[in-house]
Amino acid sequence: MSTICGQPHTGYGGIGMGAQLTKDGTENYLILEAADEVGGVWRDNTYPGAACDTQALIYCYSYFLNLGVSRMFAGQVEMLGYLKAMAEEFNLYEHIRFNHRITRSEWLEEMKAWEVETATGETFYGRVFVGAWGQLSKPKIPNFPGRERFKGVQFHSAEWDHSTDLSNKKVATIGNAASAVQLVPEVAKVAGHLAVFQRSANYILPRNQVIFSEEELQEFQENPDSYRAIRQEIHDTREAGFERTRKGTDSAAEGVEQAMEHLRSQVNDPALVEKLTPTFAFGCKRILRSDDFYPTFNRENVSLITEGIAEITENGIRTADGVEHEFDVIIYATGFYSQEFQGDLKVIGRGGLDLRERWGNSPEAYLGMSVDGFPNFFMLYGPNTNLNHHSVVAMLEEQDKYISQAVDFLRDNPNKVLDVDPQVLREFNDRIQAELQDSAFSADCSSWYKNEDGKVINNWSGNVAEYQDLTRELQVDDYRVA
Repeated sequence: MSTICGQPHTGYGGIGMGAQLTKDGTENYLILEAADEVGGVWRDNTYPGAACDTQALIYCYSYFLNLGVSRMFAGQVEMLGYLKAMAEEFNLYEHIRFNHRITRSEWLEEMKAWEVETATGETFYGRVFVGAWGQLSKPKIPNFPGRERFKGVQFHSAEWDHSTDLSNKKVATIGNAASAVQLVPEVAKVAGHLAVFQRSANYILPRNQVIFSEEELQEFQENPDSYRAIRQEIHDTREAGFERTRKGTDSAAEGVEQAMEHLRSQVNDPALVEKLTPTFAFGCKRILRSDDFYPTFNRENVSLITEGIAEITENGIRTADGVEHEFDVIIYATGFYSQEFQGDLKVIGRGGLDLRERWGNSPEAYLGMSVDGFPNFFMLYGPNTNLNHHSVVAMLEEQDKYISQAVDFLRDNPNKVLDVDPQVLREFNDRIQAELQDSAFSADCSSWYKNEDGKVINNWSGNVAEYQDLTRELQVDDYRVA
């Protein structure tokens, strides 16, 4: 029985799925990758300062620890190195077809299999189709009027133009969230002047970077249990931190105070402190971690602009107050199309049903993995599986094991399919949405967690342990198997 793992990126999702299949004795699988190397977002995001904002010790799979990582919050190069090492360890390169972007996939009822077409013109067939597209892979640039008129250099942070020398240039960065808090301090070191355009302030907690000594790294290698002990401690702390994402809890209030103390201790100008103070509930947007973003605004060559952007001009940016700011370079740290879970790929299920039409603007999936009418199709990091308080790798590992169980079932039952019962999906999604009403994710702010109607479609409603309990064992009764 063949399994096709299709994704634009062999990132943590695709690499983890392949490794789990290999671990469980499945070798008849194929991974289709659009690019020419593994890595996903860690291959693509090469901006200055790019790093994981979750501790590296929990941002790895439990069965393949990142024992050689040099610091607690690892940089892009080390994260990419981990994924390459994992691909080597589990012989995944033998299963990967690079430069094979999937353009269309369709369920063939008579064959009880998926037909998968790629941009190369090739067609593949598999009984199981796994999508590992991620939520943060397609760069998004707001439709600012006049972008095409700008005479300088402009690019998205995820498509960094390394040929552009920022030295002594007048640079604008638009956005101040996860990518911006990492790249802004680095750009400020070389730019003649840097203007940071902020739509809304974010809660930022101290990162408190730890660089491991040679002795500690040697101990990790010789005694992995020492690594696991620290990993477990971080896991427990992050799980307890889930309470901070609930509306009105004491833990949330403590989070606000910690973030505000961090801000006030690092920014000298009271007017700047006010502008950098969030006005929404703690956890409503992604909680960030940085030790050097705030101090950047104490530099003489850095300014914070909070007026809205009216348009991009030939020479720069005109704000809503009518002022035109001239720039040589504009960098868009404006996030991703986080709710296009299948990207540009056309996924056709039973009866010609298009997944995009099935979802509309409210993607949903049972356990974040299965959609009714799409047999033997599973997703990694699908709707309502993102975390604010913990490492998403903890969720991916559970999904990998669950899908591997489905693969085993289908191998043992060659005439059956797994098509989630619509009522099971409906009851699951209704419960998740009800639970999310008590979450800060549904509070009054704009975030990439919510669709245009204000419905939270990206984030999980509970902690990691609760998800583990739900996914530990494939319940065949949840599916129509005929």
